Amino acid sequence: MPSDLELARQSQLKPIAEVAASLKIPPQALFHYGPYMAKVTQTPPSPRGQLILVTAMTPTPAGEGKTTVAIGLTQALGKLGKKVAVALREPSLGPVFGVKGGATGGGYAQVLPMEEINLHFTGDFHAVTSAVNLLSALVDNHLHQGNALGLDVRRIEIKRALDMNDRALRQVVVGLGGPGQGVPREAGFEITVASEVMAIMSLASDLGDLQERLGRIRIGYNQAGQPVFARDLGAHGAMTVLLKQAFYPNLVQTMEHQPAFVHMGPFGNIAHGTNSVVATRMALGYADYVVTEAGFGSDLGAEKYFNLVCRQAGFAPQAVVLVATMRALRFHGGQDDYTRPNLEAVRRGLSNLAKHIENIRLFGYEPVLAFNRFPTDSLEELGLVRGFATEQGLRVSFTEVHAKGGAGGVELAQMVLEALQNPGQLRFLYALEQPLESKIETIAQQVYGAAKVEYTQEARKALKRLEKEGWGSLPVVIAKTANSLSDNARLRGRPHNFTVTVTDLRPKCGAGFVVAYMGEIMTMPGLPKAPAALQIGLDEEGRVTGLF
Repeated sequence: MPSDLELARQSQLKPIAEVAASLKIPPQALFHYGPYMAKVTQTPPSPRGQLILVTAMTPTPAGEGKTTVAIGLTQALGKLGKKVAVALREPSLGPVFGVKGGATGGGYAQVLPMEEINLHFTGDFHAVTSAVNLLSALVDNHLHQGNALGLDVRRIEIKRALDMNDRALRQVVVGLGGPGQGVPREAGFEITVASEVMAIMSLASDLGDLQERLGRIRIGYNQAGQPVFARDLGAHGAMTVLLKQAFYPNLVQTMEHQPAFVHMGPFGNIAHGTNSVVATRMALGYADYVVTEAGFGSDLGAEKYFNLVCRQAGFAPQAVVLVATMRALRFHGGQDDYTRPNLEAVRRGLSNLAKHIENIRLFGYEPVLAFNRFPTDSLEELGLVRGFATEQGLRVSFTEVHAKGGAGGVELAQMVLEALQNPGQLRFLYALEQPLESKIETIAQQVYGAAKVEYTQEARKALKRLEKEGWGSLPVVIAKTANSLSDNARLRGRPHNFTVTVTDLRPKCGAGFVVAYMGEIMTMPGLPKAPAALQIGLDEEGRVTGLF
């Protein structure tokens, strides 16, 4: 089979104005970036479409293909004559040049133009990077110019940003070189997608809300121990100006020409891991059906989507698709070489899938199971999974959207349409009035299956401080490994009788949530020994090679 890049180049794209017209988006609402990409600047007054959320079982090194399924399902609904759009996150340059590669789907289920989306796109992430670094520059200038706010240089929390994996920048010292070079202090960088500004851009409802949220970013503390915010510095207005154009959602297309709103991309382990609220709301206003995706498994992605995004956005899915692969079942059944058929490993791995089904049901939905089918899937394994789905009382489709595009997902699309006849009704797992500790315990015990939650001494202090400062009524985002239902990446399958440990808590005041850390979570990744960047270049005709 040709590579993803080769397949993308073989596709005939439609002019973006024609794609927009299929949703009756008026021409004057488009701000063009060449013939195949545009910003959409007008949102219909009220959402009318039905929302379909795609999530997955616990991730494995092979990947489960949530994005590919989301795009393939969109293409399949298009084949059935439905007015459909997909809403996805933008790729980060860090993973593109690191180890994961691009984020535009795969095979015959991609969003296009693939190269442009993966490399710079419309400059949204550069705008976010600039806004973050403007705030940092204003903070350091404020210190240099006399520090009228009395900032404690030891308790400044914000970091600079770079949309690239660079471990050498995790901890740095700025302001060296004498009095004219600023005030020396310890600082650091995080990858752009891990910044609070990225989370704010994804959750803000309009430009006014964006500016207000930016003003709520906590810079740190003053020498009296009081919190200091970006609005105290007067930074939020200029930051909003930098972000104004980036705030409008991007419109591109699938391989089969369905509209795709691709916008923003916060990390799923330390934030909510979904595309922007404005993009989803725009898609719901123009299309009858909208497919979207939440990062990682249901324990991280779907839980945050339901408890945080839906709460803030005011919309909720009507159906949920749960993605799995036979490779993932083998892996969670204890088989390291997950490419070989192994009926017993699959049988053991079904415990992991069963927990994710339980998780979706906790929120009021009966998921549709989408199995990405591979040539190595044996008939015995397929029969076992089909029997499992029957026992669970769930619809299951063995999809081939990677190999066949929309045609390989028609059965899945039909099952989703059937599920929409009896839509789910979202149930939040906790009330905002509950104490933070109670919210964390609810998520850990009900979603992860933990027996107990413990706190380090530092985490206890942070918890007490957050409640005292008035952040106790915010939703909780738990930052933990995505590779296990527990906080230990080595625990595969469905662990039992385990304890999770909260090591720190930090408020993201502008984004509107509290992050509870379980273990050491990196906000600036490093490059692997053989980065994907080493395979990327240009051929004799000036075309990109090695991008996947």
